[in-house]
Amino acid sequence: MTGAIEKLALYLTYPFVRYALIVGVLIALCSSLLGVPLVLKRFSYIGDGLSHVAFGAMAVAAVLGLTDRMPLVLGVTIVCAVILLRTGQNARVQGDAAVAMLSVGSLAVGYLLMNLYPTSGNVSGDVCSTLFGSTSILTLTRGEVWLCAALSAGSVAAFAVFYNKIFAVTFDESFARSAGTNAELCNLLMAVVTAVIIVLAMNLVGSLLISALVIFPALSAMRVFRSFRSVTVCAAAVSVVCALAGILISIVAGTPVGSTIVAADMAVFALFSLAGAIKGGAFQ
Repeated sequence: MTGAIEKLALYLTYPFVRYALIVGVLIALCSSLLGVPLVLKRFSYIGDGLSHVAFGAMAVAAVLGLTDRMPLVLGVTIVCAVILLRTGQNARVQGDAAVAMLSVGSLAVGYLLMNLYPTSGNVSGDVCSTLFGSTSILTLTRGEVWLCAALSAGSVAAFAVFYNKIFAVTFDESFARSAGTNAELCNLLMAVVTAVIIVLAMNLVGSLLISALVIFPALSAMRVFRSFRSVTVCAAAVSVVCALAGILISIVAGTPVGSTIVAADMAVFALFSLAGAIKGGAFQ
């Protein structure tokens, strides 16, 4: 135990470790805030669909030889989030079908492009690191940290400003419309913010594990708390703690960052489920 603490203290003296912790906390906070309304609206799988879109966009950026892939990946993911929202409202293409179409199609196109136009001699390694996360979270520059901080601050601010409208649309969209709330704008805002968070989280946990950051903290909080506000606050706290624990454990134990964070989220979910069963109450 003493050796692990000393090793951790040593690593914390390096700027790249502190950058990873800052970005991890910011991403965890944003994803948990948005996760509560998405889970309640039965639309939590949008994170998985958009993460595959981001994977496909990243493959296109790699083929084009772009050094800064963030603008292209972010732009494509936001556009697809808007398309997904509009398509999901079409009676002939339901929301879950639209997510499945984008998810499978983008994943297939991305993998096809990476095989047809490989950017390195290890295509399997590139695909694996993109899907399940890599050590790129430990190679962040100061500029990337500031960009993540700015986008995260914007996401949190948007959630805080539109909190009441998001609450209304989440529980009764028809009533919210009749009360004068612009439900389309709120849904569009959630879709765009989700796209931003997905792109930010790809370096942390990989595209296949991003949904865990959105789903697990919200579900954990719902096992114990009843009100929307308490669930949101608890989900944010759980997500931040799990992200910190996952990153620190991965540094000390040498395990994959993304998988370790998800494992921490799963462990907390099990504990909260047990606590909820003992308490006898959960969010309805």
